[in-house]
Amino acid sequence: MTERSGPAAEIHHQHRDVTGGWLRPAVFGAMDGLVSNFALIAGIAGGQAPQRVVLLAGLAGLAAGAFSMAAGEYISVASQSELAAAEIEVERLELARHPAAELAGMFEARGVDPVTAAEVARQLSSDPDHALAVHAREELGVAPGELPSPLLAAGSSFASFAVGALLPVLPYLLGATSLWPAALLAGLGLFGAGALVARVTSRSWWFGGLRQLALGGAAAALTYGVGALIGVNGV
Repeated sequence: MTERSGPAAEIHHQHRDVTGGWLRPAVFGAMDGLVSNFALIAGIAGGQAPQRVVLLAGLAGLAAGAFSMAAGEYISVASQSELAAAEIEVERLELARHPAAELAGMFEARGVDPVTAAEVARQLSSDPDHALAVHAREELGVAPGELPSPLLAAGSSFASFAVGALLPVLPYLLGATSLWPAALLAGLGLFGAGALVARVTSRSWWFGGLRQLALGGAAAALTYGVGALIGVNGV
């Protein structure tokens, strides 16, 4: 019989960052830039506009969309961080007034018996910063000092939108006179972006790619139809 000389080895594993401030705006920015600018170009091209007009519309859509995304993301994340910081300050003041009681009550509400809850709260209260971090995570789902950065979110949105929006414009910059080269490049970009996001989120890459291609293609086709309808009627 083999004796066990110590505790069983811990099983360690790592999780991907699901709270960072860069992934969501970067992914959303790239998708939005590609779909919206391709749809815009398709609509202009559907109206039989000349190549220079389509190119101008694509570049204008890229610039306007990138700045708009960055500004909106900055305000959104800054407001969220400011609200979280204000709530953390409320918790800080409450813990300063009733350090052990506040924590003990939180543990008791989670099913810990009063004696154990009081002892855990007493030990945690010896380090006010640690006690605040525990309380903020439990009640607010955030950690002091780890709030998303508005600048990071805005920069990610700007760069990713610009990259996505540039893809359907590239053929026109290189002298294309029809929509097909832009549609081909945009389609490859849509599928690739969807596949990449699916890999990050552990979904099937081909499903993510086809789903994004279908949604982006539908948006462009509808906009092309609207442009063609307006062009035919001479509005």
